[in-house]
Parts: sequence; C-alpha cells; structure tokens
Amino acid sequence: MALPEKVLQFGTGVLLRALPDYFIDKANKAGIFNGRVVVVKSTDSDSSAFDRQDGLYTVCVRGVENGVTVEENIINASVSRVLGAKTEWKKILECAHNPEMQIVLSNTTEVGIQLVDDDIHAEPPVSFPGKLLAFLLERYKAFQGTAESGMVIVPTELITDNGSKLESIVLELAHRNQLDFKFIEWLETANTFCNSLVDRIVPGKPNQIDGQKIQDALGYEDELMTMSEVFRLWAIEGDEKVKQVLSFHKADPGMVIVPDITLFKELKLRLLNGTHTFNCGTAFLSGFNITREAVTHPVYGAFTKRLMHEEIAPAIPFAIDEKVKADFANSVFERFCNPFIDHQWLSITVQVTSKMKMRNLPLLQQHFKNSSQLPVHMAAGFAAFLLYMKVTKQDGDKYFGTRGNESYEIKDDSAAYFYELWQNNDPASVAKLAMQNKDIWEADLTQFPGFLEAVQETLAAYLSGGVLETIEQIELKKEIA
Repeated sequence: MALPEKVLQFGTGVLLRALPDYFIDKANKAGIFNGRVVVVKSTDSDSSAFDRQDGLYTVCVRGVENGVTVEENIINASVSRVLGAKTEWKKILECAHNPEMQIVLSNTTEVGIQLVDDDIHAEPPVSFPGKLLAFLLERYKAFQGTAESGMVIVPTELITDNGSKLESIVLELAHRNQLDFKFIEWLETANTFCNSLVDRIVPGKPNQIDGQKIQDALGYEDELMTMSEVFRLWAIEGDEKVKQVLSFHKADPGMVIVPDITLFKELKLRLLNGTHTFNCGTAFLSGFNITREAVTHPVYGAFTKRLMHEEIAPAIPFAIDEKVKADFANSVFERFCNPFIDHQWLSITVQVTSKMKMRNLPLLQQHFKNSSQLPVHMAAGFAAFLLYMKVTKQDGDKYFGTRGNESYEIKDDSAAYFYELWQNNDPASVAKLAMQNKDIWEADLTQFPGFLEAVQETLAAYLSGGVLETIEQIELKKEIA
C-alpha cells in the first residue's frame, strides 16, 4: 500500500537522509508514522539517481555502540519523489493542497537561513525562507486559513535557535512582500517553528573500495549509498502537539522532543565540538591525520579523556547532572574511536579561531569561576592552536603552516592577523598579544590567573621538544600527581 506524503523536505543532503529520513523510515516499518517525504532540491544538482532507484537508498551504519561493533545496512524507503525548485515549482506548491502534509524539514546549510530581499511570487523565490513563505501562503489559501492547516517546521541547519531565526526571517519577508495581515496572523499562530539540534557523523558515500565490497555483499548497486556512524541524536524543542505531529519520534530513542534543548546543545557544543577544537591543533601537530589515530594512541587518548572529564565537563556553563556529562563524554570518546569513519583533523581546523571563541572561551571563563587550579589540558590545546596558526608562507590570499617537512593550508579568517603576529614577535609575545586581542575574543584572556604563563611555557616546549613529546610529559606529570 502506498503511504501518503506527509513531509516536505528542503534539501537532498546526506545528513537528512541518514537522520530525519532514517527515523521516518524506521517508524514506517514499525507501523507508527505511515508517511513519506517529498524532497525539494534547490540547486541544479542531478536527482536522477533518486528516479532510477525509485527513491530507495541504503544507509550503511558503521561503528561501536556500548563496546559492540555495529555493521548494519538499511534500505530506506521514506522518499516518495524529488522535485526541482527551478523546474517543478508548481508541483511543489501543489503539495500545499495535501491535507496530510503537516511537516516541513530543512537542511540548506547555515547560509540558507538568512534574510535576503526576495519576491515570494517568483517561480521560485530565490532564498529558502522565501520558498518556505510562498509554500505557506499557498497552504493558507488552499485551506482558507484554518488553524488545523498550520505546519510544524523543523530546520536542522547547524545554527543556534535555528527555528526561531527562520521564523523571524519568514515573518520579515511576509511584511516586506506586503502580505495580508490575516495571513501573517495565521503564520504566527497556526504554525510551529521548532529549534532543533542534529548530531550524527555522516561521511556520505563510502570510498570506492569499501563501496564495492558492500555492493558485492548486498548484491545490488546503489548510487545513493550513505555511510553513517551509529550514534544519532535529533533533539527538538516542542510541546505535545509537536510530538503528535512528529509521531515518528516514537521509533527511536535517538529522537527526543522536549520543551528546552539547551542541555543537548551544551553537551554537544562543549564535550564534542569543544574537545575537537582544543584538540585539533595538538593532534594534527603531533602527527595524527585522523581523529581515530589520535584517541587510540595510549598517551594521546589519555590526554583527551582527561581534557573531557577533568576540565571540560566541570566547566560546562549549564547545570547538568555529573553522570549525564560523564556518560556523554564516554559516548563521544567511543565515537572518536570509530574504526569505520575517517574524520580528518584538518577539516576540524577550518575557522578554528572563531570555533575557539564560541565553543571554548565560555569553558575557560566558567573554569576560572569554579576553580583556581590551572587547566593544563586546555592550556596545551590553546598553545597548540597558536602554533597551528603560525603562518610560514603566504601565497596571494592563501596562508600555509608547516608540520615537519610538509605544509598545510590554514583556512581561517584570522590567518592574516596571525601571519603578521608571528612575523614580528617571539613566541612568548605572540601568546600574550593574541590572548589580549579583544577584537577576536571580546575579552582579555591574560586575565585568567596563570593561564598566559602556562600557554607560553607549553608553546616553548612544543617548539623545542615537539608537540607529542610535550603531551607525553604533561600526562606523565598527571600520573605522578
């Protein structure tokens, strides 16, 4: 029996395929949701693979969960069809007339949720918020503005308060397009925009060798094969109405609908992202290219565990039960060790300066509020960040650092600043001047007692004795203590 279309999804990316669509497919197979997804693609990317495969694709789940290796191949049948916004806009608007369609999902990258001047009567509007507003206007007209015709809208873009931000942009566009005030009232009262947080590493298509092995084992070819780790989290801010509409949440404990997702945001931002940011310079300059290589190293693995459990977890600026923090940290470490996922440290270093400010400055501030003890692992991570940002070559608007005999490109908006800083100062002065730079941090990091001296001392040790060797000395002192 063909299931009705209940979801309009903006985006064809692998995260949507392996997380929201994964939950929907699982619920359908359990007889819970019984609905399918219409996917809207905004780019000119080819969607013929979906057509050739009747919307079917395989999610290859690989990883370790609670110490057990998981290898699972799931044929996902949640997608009914893929429509191109540029060529099939009228078909997309026709979906607004479907009374069973109550949900809008999106992942249009972070730049997708931005306000741009847009004509929502265009076919199609330029921006994602413009397309969404045009769809909702069509919905309003189709059902004469009944309260029951409102939608539950859940963006998954990785920005804070994504639902609230999308709602404000859509409302602003409605006013700019001088839409009827009754429609705007319906927009505000009948529709629910939910903040959400997604967390799953989805590398996408496997490499050619692994992909061929999987296809040989399965006995079929799949152009849309999607690799994914085991861990999955989709946290959504919502009430009982949202739970009722998103009934597929019942199929998997990895999907949670709660009134406030701050706890989930803080755990992920600090223990996963924050650990990555403190670690990326240290690990890469220690000679590791992949996260797994670093955390499975006996000394570096111990360094990472102490950083997470002894320094980051106690400094999270939000009240969370200690066991919850410890359990989450353990699950993150297990994910870092995933033997099937090749997560490159260099990809984690992209825009590391802004990441250090957003993710880790609040941790440093909270640590020094809580304790007078020096956070040696945070200091080591910050010193390695400064060393990673030591630009040794400029080529036009590109900047490069050096690891041993090889160079690496520094992809960071602050690269030019650090180039000048390292050109004109000794390492100790680099640390002091960089940490005093309020244009970057909006704070003076030298005000944290003893932190500047610890960073300077560790930076000097990195330069004279090597990064991994310095990490080994830090851990040796910890063990003796």
